[in-house]
Amino acid sequence: MSKTAVPRVSIITPSFNQAGFLEQTIQSVFSQNYPNLEYWIMDGGSTDGSVDIIKKYAHRLAGWVSEKDRGQADAINKGFARATGEVIAWINSDDYYLPGAIARAVAELQKHPGCSLVYSDVVSVDGAGQPFNVMTYDHWGLDELLQFNILGQPGVFMRRSVLEQSGTLDLSYTYLLDHHLWLRVAQVAPVHYVPEQWAAARFHAGAKNVAHAALFGQEALRIAAWIGDQVTFADRYPRLRRRVWAGAYRIAGRYLLDSGQPGPALWAYLRSLWWYPPIALSETRRIFYAFASLFGNVSWLKQRYLDRRKAGLDRAQRSRSSSEVRKS
Repeated sequence: MSKTAVPRVSIITPSFNQAGFLEQTIQSVFSQNYPNLEYWIMDGGSTDGSVDIIKKYAHRLAGWVSEKDRGQADAINKGFARATGEVIAWINSDDYYLPGAIARAVAELQKHPGCSLVYSDVVSVDGAGQPFNVMTYDHWGLDELLQFNILGQPGVFMRRSVLEQSGTLDLSYTYLLDHHLWLRVAQVAPVHYVPEQWAAARFHAGAKNVAHAALFGQEALRIAAWIGDQVTFADRYPRLRRRVWAGAYRIAGRYLLDSGQPGPALWAYLRSLWWYPPIALSETRRIFYAFASLFGNVSWLKQRYLDRRKAGLDRAQRSRSSSEVRKS
């Protein structure tokens, strides 16, 4: 298929000292074999060998830089400014795409011309790249995003035309910068969910959602306050106010628990429960875990849950493999 037969897709990878994962990210982009691909890497001045890895692939890149920046949002925005594709996405330097992701995203954008972006489920992998969970989402709209139903960023592909209307990432956000952008994008046009797996998100000791988990909740509460101040949400906020704040406190509880702070996590969940019980109770298992953690080490409960999830993933993979063998 020629380049002119399909829309150009621009992929951006922001990176800083992720040499241990960066090459897999790069390879996952190029192995898509999408015929009209533009790939940019915006490195923040890494000193760990990342630049040598980037140079190895420089002849296939649309371009790259390695220079001090103002953080992840700044690096991605630099990529946005250079991107010329009709479709734009970013993949962080510790995450990676699964086979066929770009082609499937483009197909769904063409199938649903009225949407602003498409998003898929995302596989959770550990530092070694071993899957242990699948983050599944649903057919959400702006109302659900306002209640802090979070999209898996690696599985999101946007229309450039919509991004130009919504504006790029706000540099004042560090942890929920993507959710803040999705809220603005979803005001321009609806978002569209595809129940497939297009990308993997890596959870490791150096990842923001692990190393700085407690700070995600602070930004959720800040975004909730921002929502209430926006004239563009004036027709929705009075109706959704309690759900907005319940969602923000639920996110705070989730990340506080992940950072090993069960007491503050439980308090956040209780605040979520006060604002709008159904939202808090969607994480009953986590609330129970936070409460139990106050009385001793119950990490075995979490591990048992993760082991069950991983076993389920393994069974599903074996089933798919068997089905593919039968079809062949």
